[in-house]
Amino acid sequence: MPNIDLVRVGKNLLKNTDTGESVELQSLWQDRPAVLFFLRRFGCQVCRWTAAEISKLEPDLSANGVALVGIGPEELGLEEFKKLGFFKGSIYVDEKKNCYNDLGFKRYTALSVLPAGLGKKVREVSSKASADGIRGNFSGDVLQSGGMLIVAKGGEKTLLHFIQDSPGDYLPLEDVTKALSISSQAKEGQKPVCNDDVCTR
Repeated sequence: MPNIDLVRVGKNLLKNTDTGESVELQSLWQDRPAVLFFLRRFGCQVCRWTAAEISKLEPDLSANGVALVGIGPEELGLEEFKKLGFFKGSIYVDEKKNCYNDLGFKRYTALSVLPAGLGKKVREVSSKASADGIRGNFSGDVLQSGGMLIVAKGGEKTLLHFIQDSPGDYLPLEDVTKALSISSQAKEGQKPVCNDDVCTR
């Protein structure tokens, strides 16, 4: 896990999608631990499914005083994302992508994104998302990757820093609860068995 300068990254500004005001990232973990889920795009099918998965933990996170926060790199697709209710936490936008850069969430190139987007992991999660009735679209910045950051109260330390390697990478719910030392009865969605015959983008 790469070392993160929480003081430096914490000063990056985010836009609160409910109020429109700018807040520092560190304000999200000032008073309580925070699970920060960085989406690739609000229209991304895999991101939508992962958002729905992590939202299964919201009651347990809330009961343990942990904030659940979603962060996107742009506003495009936000309205539909909110309307369809994929995510149960508060949502912010990192318009300058400073947090994405500081946390090492890579950008694909036009050449590398296609094989990554068609890889087995992405096809597996896409087929699961489709089975759950979750659709996506290709509007927005398709080259951005995401991940997750879990921070202790007051920015005391980084509890978990997860960087997507493939657009289909996501953290099991157990890894999130383990990082926070809490328990949960949330049932993870079954990752589908995938082969070239049954999985399509």
